[in-house]
Amino acid sequence: MLLPPGLAKALDVRQAIAGIEARYNRPRTMQLRFEQTYTGYGRPPRTERGVLYLRKPRRMRWEYEQPPGKLFLSDGKFVYFYSPAANRVEKMPLKESGDLRTPLAFLMGRLDLRRDFREFRSRPEGEDLHVVALPKSKNAPYREVVFVVTPEFRIKRLVVRGADESVMEFRFSAERINPPLPPDLFVFRAPPGVEFIEVGAAQETGN
Repeated sequence: MLLPPGLAKALDVRQAIAGIEARYNRPRTMQLRFEQTYTGYGRPPRTERGVLYLRKPRRMRWEYEQPPGKLFLSDGKFVYFYSPAANRVEKMPLKESGDLRTPLAFLMGRLDLRRDFREFRSRPEGEDLHVVALPKSKNAPYREVVFVVTPEFRIKRLVVRGADESVMEFRFSAERINPPLPPDLFVFRAPPGVEFIEVGAAQETGN
């Protein structure tokens, strides 16, 4: 039976959402290679790459190979950004971070896309499905998130469009499910002599 185009699209979106949630809710840990391209308003694109480690709940470690030494880490409560070039660490509460990497935090909890997004739009992209998700919260630091999902419901590309018109694009590969990741991999240790800056509630509480 042929379905009307609108109904077929809706079924594709529902299947994709269910498939993504089933795939990413099972693992306790994940490891992926990433390529990250950031484009700010009026600025040329900047591409960086490295390895991403995820551990539930709400822990992630973006370990950069290019540029070497750069680190973005969440310990489940705070996020830390270390820039060797600036010799500086910034710390802030995870829930207050406007960094465009933080939408990836949805992979580190109990994934429920309909809880976080109010609307989904989709179209085919070769064998994959291109899904645009619009956030429920008006205070979200991004205005939409784009998922490109394989037939196995693996997220191979993710694009976060910021409220300030910036764009962060991630391409993921070499996905590993439940690799042994020690808990202390997600504990931030500041290099000696680095400038340490606490922002927002982190500064107010002195944590």
